[in-house]
Parts: sequence; structure tokens; C-alpha cells
Amino acid sequence: MLFLHEVHRIKGAAEDEFEAAYRDKGGWMDAMAHADRGSSARLLWYLNQAHGSGPSYTVITITAISDGAAWERLARRIQQGELRPWMARLDTLRHDVTGSLLQALPWSPLGDDFDLGSVPTAGGEHGLSVYMEDTMWPHQGMLGKYIERAGSHYTALLDRPEALLAIEAGFQPACGAGLRRQVSLLQKVRDPAGIVRLLTTEIAPERRQPGTWMHDALELRDRWASRLLRTSSWSPRW
Repeated sequence: MLFLHEVHRIKGAAEDEFEAAYRDKGGWMDAMAHADRGSSARLLWYLNQAHGSGPSYTVITITAISDGAAWERLARRIQQGELRPWMARLDTLRHDVTGSLLQALPWSPLGDDFDLGSVPTAGGEHGLSVYMEDTMWPHQGMLGKYIERAGSHYTALLDRPEALLAIEAGFQPACGAGLRRQVSLLQKVRDPAGIVRLLTTEIAPERRQPGTWMHDALELRDRWASRLLRTSSWSPRW
């Protein structure tokens, strides 16, 4: 399974039109449903970066694609097929877009074995969820060890009932498709009010001592970036 992760910088006045281009009939979500055209893909998340937490009018989309052959077929639909006019119109609604082709981490809750056919392709209304997306850049030569240690240590921290976050998916770039030494986690915020506490209080000294993840992970990485994201009311996953 491959995952197309795209960061769109939207023109502010075109925000609603851009969202409709993904949500409505004839849009991206609908187009992924046409198995007869060899898509084998589904839009999973449509996420808005919360205003005040980073660049304005930023949208994150994550699309699951069954394999490399399906990715090639989808690319040809965009470059030469019936999706070409749709993509041309989409480009008039945004300043730019950056895409990454990702693979699931070995311990990702969302892995290679889920059924694409079970993902909705029509926008049903539901409540909104808040996500924290963390992207880490391990030290040189530490990528494999970081993935292993995060899978055994960091995930254990989130298994506790009081944990603020729950991991929904973990990714790394597919071979030859972007920065190799990069790991990203898409984590649902269990208690949005807890984000306020996270932002307004210091990390307690006892949580930064040897033996804690905040301390020991510095051996493996000391750079990461976080984004606060909010699902749309129709995002297939939320």
C-alpha cells in the first residue's frame, strides 16, 4: 500500500471551492471510486491546518493507493486522461502543492492490510476531530533504530488511558520518493483541551530524565515539526 500525502496552499477566497473539488460528485473522492478505470485508490483524510497554528489556508490530503501499478495508472489519468481538466482547475484554486509518496511503518495501526473498498466515497456528515501530525528527521544512520524504538517506547506511552494522543497512522517515504530519513505520525487528539495545557506549561523535569522518551530519543533525533489539523465534516476518516 502507498499513501499520497499532499500539502496544499489554498487561495483564501477559493477555500470552499477547493474543498468542493475534493468532496462533490466528479471530484477527487468520487474519481477514486471508479475501479473500472484502474484507480485502486481512496481518499482517506481531508484535513485543514487550524488557523493560528501555522501557515493560513493550508489543507492536507492523504490518499491510499493499492500499489505502484495503481499509482502509475492514477498518474496517467491525471496527466493524460479524464482527470487532467480537473487538475488544471484545481491549480487555479491554490498557490502550490507539495506531495510525498509514503509507506506505512511496520507498526502503524493503518497498514497494508486494510480494505480499500470499505472506505466511503461519498461525503457523509460527521463531527470534527483534531489531529497532531508530527514529522521527525532522525540522525544520520539512525532511521531504522528510531522506527524500532518509537514502535516499542513511544507507542507504549500512548497506550495509557490518560494519553493525550492516539496514533492513527505512521509513515516513512517510499524508497526513492522524497527524504529518506523522515518519519511522520498522524495522531488523533483524544482531549482537545489538553492541547492548551501542552502549549501553556513546561515539560516537567521528571519527564526529561534518563529513561524517559523525551530524553532517550535525543540519541536518535532532535528535530521534529508538529501541525495541528482538523478534519472536514465529510472526510472519509475522522
